[in-house]
Amino acid sequence: MSKVKVQFVCNECGAIAPKWSGQCSDCGQWNCLSEQVESKKPAQNARFAGYAGAEKQLQKLSEVKHSDTARIATTLSELDRVLGGGLVPGSVVLIGGDPGIGKSTILLQTMCHLSNQFKAVYVTGEESAQQISMRARRLGLAGDNLSLLTETQVETIIAMAQKELPQIMVIDSIQTIYTELLQSAPGGVAQVRESTAQLVRFAKQKGIALFVVGHVTKDGALAGPRVLEHMVDAVLYFEGERDGRYRILRAVKNRFGAVNELGVFAMSEEGLKEVQNPSAIFLSRYQQPAAGSAVTVTWEGSRPLLVEVQALVDESQLGNPRRVAVGLDQNRLAMLLAVLSRHGGIFCHDQDVFLNVVGGVRVMETSADLALLIAVVSSLKNQPLPQDLLVFGEVGLAGEIRPVPNGQERIKEAVKHGFKTAIVPKANAPKKAIKGITIKPVAQLSDALEALGEVS
Repeated sequence: MSKVKVQFVCNECGAIAPKWSGQCSDCGQWNCLSEQVESKKPAQNARFAGYAGAEKQLQKLSEVKHSDTARIATTLSELDRVLGGGLVPGSVVLIGGDPGIGKSTILLQTMCHLSNQFKAVYVTGEESAQQISMRARRLGLAGDNLSLLTETQVETIIAMAQKELPQIMVIDSIQTIYTELLQSAPGGVAQVRESTAQLVRFAKQKGIALFVVGHVTKDGALAGPRVLEHMVDAVLYFEGERDGRYRILRAVKNRFGAVNELGVFAMSEEGLKEVQNPSAIFLSRYQQPAAGSAVTVTWEGSRPLLVEVQALVDESQLGNPRRVAVGLDQNRLAMLLAVLSRHGGIFCHDQDVFLNVVGGVRVMETSADLALLIAVVSSLKNQPLPQDLLVFGEVGLAGEIRPVPNGQERIKEAVKHGFKTAIVPKANAPKKAIKGITIKPVAQLSDALEALGEVS
């Protein structure tokens, strides 16, 4: 057998080096060379011979035959929602999250249920077969039809799958898988990239729905090369606190469904249970109104979600007041406070400002801008807001209140939960009155502060 040649590629500029060194000779970056298998260059004749039939393979876009691929329901409606309606045969889904967040738990639950109808294989490289069995028994799962493999070499895993031809397969986790083509340790950039490439290629050829579990870094991003997210069809992130009850599954990439779709689960003794009405759990309302608490409605994927934004404004004892945001963008908080000072006449330059979104959910869109500022004003003046007040809208640098998408759907969702008053952008105000709620449209930040004084 011919010896496999290895080369080293710079992760910054893409330069190729025959051996490893601490610094890239082209761009000068340090510790950026990673090992990978050298691709063989085709012969000159073979390269031109492939052009002979190229014209026959061309076809018009309108002539391409297409058919709706039957999706596989995972028995968890929240997971199906995030996936875009279910699993697609031949798709590769990458799931990331902090250790202990519930990645292995939800996949084991899903595979045990799917194994009753489909041929399923669970490949574990981190845990032993006994540990997986103990978890399934603790969760009350019947694994009579689920096949289990403890292996870390990707060639062995593919050989097994070639023989068994499962319809659904799980790799837990990709950081423990290695290929014998490379000499580097498992978990390295080159090993993760090459192992994933082989698994993705095999899954596409055989039509296997593949789940791949990935570790995350301290910053919350998927560990390993960024190319992993481009190789797979969907990227899902588990969010939430390990000691908390609720878990949020968010899709940041999906070739078969909506991006930023959200699924909410509750951790229990029997595993992860889906939450059918997530808005209810994110509204921890008190019996007595509290200052600094405002409710807004965000749009996550294909549904509205009511969340509570809390603000605490206190006199700073430091020369540089603190700006802390949990669940919101901290840079946007600083920008909005500047808008509040310039166009609202309310100054927080000598105040510490702390923001938090109840329930551990992260608000990614700008529709929470106005609710954030309303909560800050409420805390600064120690003036509680009505519990039936809803606020949403994007705030511009000129102090204007910009409209947000799906405004009427957000208002209707608030009506379902008993809200009586809504401060919304003027462009989002419905033309016909909605029964059960009073709409206060605003065009400028000053208008919103006036409306706030009327309802408080």
